[in-house]
Amino acid sequence: MHEEPEALRQLRTRLGEVWDIRRAAAVLEWDQLTNMPPGGAAARAEQLATLQKTAHTWFTSDEMGQLLETCRGLVAGWDYESDAASLVRVITRDYNKARKIPPALVAELARVSALAYEAWVRARANADFPLFQPHLERIVDLNIQIAEALGYQDRIYDALLDQYEPDMKTAQVAALFDALKADLVPLVRQIAEKGRAVDAAVLSRPLSVDGQWEFGVMVLRDIGFDFERGRQDRSVHPFTTAFSVNDVRLTTRLDPNYFPQALFGTIHEGGHGLYEQGVAPELERTGLDDGASLGIHESQSRLWENLVGRSRPFWQHYLPRMQQTFPGQLDDVDVETIYRAVNRVQPSFIRVEADEVTYNLHIMLRFELENDMLEGKVHLSDLPAAWNAKMRDYLGVVPTDDAVGVLQDVHWSGGMLGYFPTYALGNLYSAQIMDQVRQDIPDLADRLARGEFGVLLGWLREKIHRHGRKYTPTELMQRVTGRELSAASYLAYIHTKFGEIYGF
Repeated sequence: MHEEPEALRQLRTRLGEVWDIRRAAAVLEWDQLTNMPPGGAAARAEQLATLQKTAHTWFTSDEMGQLLETCRGLVAGWDYESDAASLVRVITRDYNKARKIPPALVAELARVSALAYEAWVRARANADFPLFQPHLERIVDLNIQIAEALGYQDRIYDALLDQYEPDMKTAQVAALFDALKADLVPLVRQIAEKGRAVDAAVLSRPLSVDGQWEFGVMVLRDIGFDFERGRQDRSVHPFTTAFSVNDVRLTTRLDPNYFPQALFGTIHEGGHGLYEQGVAPELERTGLDDGASLGIHESQSRLWENLVGRSRPFWQHYLPRMQQTFPGQLDDVDVETIYRAVNRVQPSFIRVEADEVTYNLHIMLRFELENDMLEGKVHLSDLPAAWNAKMRDYLGVVPTDDAVGVLQDVHWSGGMLGYFPTYALGNLYSAQIMDQVRQDIPDLADRLARGEFGVLLGWLREKIHRHGRKYTPTELMQRVTGRELSAASYLAYIHTKFGEIYGF
């Protein structure tokens, strides 16, 4: 064990201050999305711009660069997997990228995004894309400036994607998506034309929002979310944020006539929350106290939401408990009925409500449109029509208005282009990870049916959560599964599960 040199201690102190500012900004962002009155938007935009600019300026200072250089020399011979060597390696990568982006550009994106969010809320409520369009034009322009500042070899999208999924290239994503598309588009058609009918009427039974909230909180507790170190609130669009490993915030939304929205939204965000709460405490305030990438983060939310929450063992355990929560309302429902209902394949307008078979097609559409926006191949006034055309081609449905079409997601209003592919990558990661879990825990299905979720959480904590950002996604998948990411596990899972449900 090395005694930590003074330069490393100084580096940790400096990074702690930067991360304190970033976490403070996250508190303001959480508040904007949950509690802030609309009138606060302009002031909040300035507050966030100031905090983001300050954090960026401190992080990219010459002093930080000199500290990193000194520390690189100190840890040169240390174990690659040690916290100190990982810290210097990962933060150097962050620093080199951040140095390329002018502080004024960071501040401007924060300011524009805060105002764009309020415009998006209004535009979505009124299905009025032109209300949001000028804000989106500004966001696309700023993202182009950021990409040019960061630099890229092949596609402009590479620079933005790398911010969310380190080392992943647009061409790699396109290749994975092509493999998925070639398989999934015909499968969706096959299910529609030849599949056994699935009765999903139970999903639309009116259930009180208070009962739904109570049931969701029970599931969160059972899977291991610690309410002493986290909480759940309501928001327009479900999300998770963390101010510390000991302060993780989830949000959900409730529909009295469609319980899967709250339940699966809650489990999904709970998966993110478990990852945040599972990061090793010693990584706190270093910049390593986060997920390896957004795709790996998404693998955790999708694993709990779909591979657990939409599994037969989950419903063997939870249907009786749901019947207790809603007395007399679900007594005629059996496990097979609800299992088939929550796995019904039905092309739909809304990404967050999409089933496992169609979900990735929603992501491909966004990936392609983002590339087109950044490369000037689509004028933003034509974006709703371009969106609807791809929906028709991939899913066979056309949105009835822009609220359930091009305006449905919050991400672009938050300034985030290059983010969406991480959702589909998360699905692929989750299936590959779950294959390994089943090898290591052969009786997993029986354990889950008994409500013993700790064995799965313990495995994920040991293999993934505790490491935070120490490893790149590629390194982590190699460590955890022994192979690089491919679509194979996911497609095998989809065909096995839905082949059984639909009788192929």
